[in-house]
Amino acid sequence: MAGYPVSFDVEPQTADRNRLTTAFRFILAIPQILIVGSAGSIGLGANSGTGAFGAVASVCAFLAWFAILFTGKYPRGLWDLVKAFMRWRANVVVYTALLRDEYPPFGTGTYPVTFDVEYPEQSNRWTVAFRLILAIPQLIVLVLVLLAWLVTVVIAWFAILFTGRYPEGLYGFGIGVQRWTLRVQAYLFLMRDEYPPFSLE
Repeated sequence: MAGYPVSFDVEPQTADRNRLTTAFRFILAIPQILIVGSAGSIGLGANSGTGAFGAVASVCAFLAWFAILFTGKYPRGLWDLVKAFMRWRANVVVYTALLRDEYPPFGTGTYPVTFDVEYPEQSNRWTVAFRLILAIPQLIVLVLVLLAWLVTVVIAWFAILFTGRYPEGLYGFGIGVQRWTLRVQAYLFLMRDEYPPFSLE
């Protein structure tokens, strides 16, 4: 969606895919998953399956919730830490979702993924106070979308193993689902007040 302050995109991988790393992708991704979580988890708190760094980011968001209620501002240090988690997570999501073959860096580093979010100078205390309630419609729809996406990932896994290619339509759908998921997670982490669009774009 044009103008939304959380952006995510993946540089398309046009060459034939690595069938061997695809076959064992989940096993290869375990060290990264333990840190930032899996592609399907949305990040609802410390127990959301977002990994060790995700738990730290959840604590930061919890502390920021109080700071925003009292001051109207997200402390920049906490926000930067959550952004670092989200950028790392975006890379790992792309790898575990079979969207790229390159192993993601641990932490910051060059990777063919774009994730960015703008720091808000002021946050809306009312929408922050009721953020979990406001996010319920997003979470309900997103769970259904994620279920459909999981089916497409299984299909893509077999397609890559047999043909060396990720079906183009499924590839675009996968990127869109992860874009939506990351936007909702950024919203839940209080990084932005704007309500995420119900969109894969």
